[in-house]
Amino acid sequence: MRSRRKSAFISITTFFTAIGVMIGVAALTITVAVMNGFEANLRNRILSLTPQVQVVRYGAMSDYAAVASAAMKIRGVTGADPYIIGQGMLTSASAARGVVVRGIDPSNPAAVADLRRYLERGSVASLNAPPPSSTGPANVPPADAAIAIGSVLADKLHVHVGDQVRLISPISVAGGEINATSAPFRIGATFLSGVQFIDETVIFMELHRAQAFFGRKQQVDGVQVHLANLDDTWRVTAALKKLFPFPPYRVRNWIEINQAASAGFAMLKRVYSLVLMMLIAVAAFNLVAMLIMVVMEKRKDIAILMTMGATAGAVRLIFIIKGLIVGAIGTGAGVILGIAGCLVLARYHFIHIPREIYGISTLPVAPSPAAFAWVALAAMALCFVAALYPARQASRQLPVEVIRWE
Repeated sequence: MRSRRKSAFISITTFFTAIGVMIGVAALTITVAVMNGFEANLRNRILSLTPQVQVVRYGAMSDYAAVASAAMKIRGVTGADPYIIGQGMLTSASAARGVVVRGIDPSNPAAVADLRRYLERGSVASLNAPPPSSTGPANVPPADAAIAIGSVLADKLHVHVGDQVRLISPISVAGGEINATSAPFRIGATFLSGVQFIDETVIFMELHRAQAFFGRKQQVDGVQVHLANLDDTWRVTAALKKLFPFPPYRVRNWIEINQAASAGFAMLKRVYSLVLMMLIAVAAFNLVAMLIMVVMEKRKDIAILMTMGATAGAVRLIFIIKGLIVGAIGTGAGVILGIAGCLVLARYHFIHIPREIYGISTLPVAPSPAAFAWVALAAMALCFVAALYPARQASRQLPVEVIRWE
């Protein structure tokens, strides 16, 4: 490991080779942790206000109470709530925007747990007023009917909690005709999920009011199923498909619904990992030059060892071990530096990102022991491969020739 010459050039080269491996390993571990943090943050925000697993039926679903009750009996399910989806235009005194209306049951804890988490102003309880009166028009809510809208949408409409807006939507009536229905609503709450589409276009309304407004009494579009652990997604999906076979039901989970986004993010993470793995490869293959110089410096020592009976395999093993020692020192230091970097990023938020784009203002960090382990193993594998050629050249030294000229 040390040079016997006064210049100590080989020792310095060995030191900087280990430093290169350390920097590459640290960069890759920190990047993977940040990418995992972004993925987890984006997934949680998307799933906060969209279904984890949903059961839908072709045509109207009127047996939603039985579907929700059956889904609740599956292991790993924490809640099930029916919902209705509609489209319309939300207008204020100075602006108008197209919106997607989602009717939910505010009295169902599973339906509003995530909505409460992202509330900025107002209260979810404001949605849970008495249902429309049976004596009034079928599609007109009471005067105090409230909705929850995203903060981005509220800014574009120039409204605040307590302000009045009007919702307009086309609905089909008997005979296939299309009529427009409209009704006034009060802003009961505003939320900010960090997902631009949700904050800009989705509004929440009490389920019975949504059914009345869209002319779909006692009907819903589907039942949303909430999971205790997202790792159970496919197991719960399979169980629901057995309970509600296709047709007429269809069961979909969040992975299938957001397949394009999930695949795109996974590909991006693979590309980043590949690029940074090449950085480790560059540092690891510096071992080749370093070990070749060691072989040239230690020619006499190798010849003496082989004269004393050392085999070519033993000499080869010496240089492979040297390469692995240098790689292990660099890898170990890189892992320690990566852990320290993750802790610093998590504790001191000195790197800021646009909140309006990502929904968060600082880098999210989610270090994974498994990720650290595979990075370390990959770095050691590259160091092993890099040490093979110099070790082979060392084992092919001829003692007679070396001693003759040395």
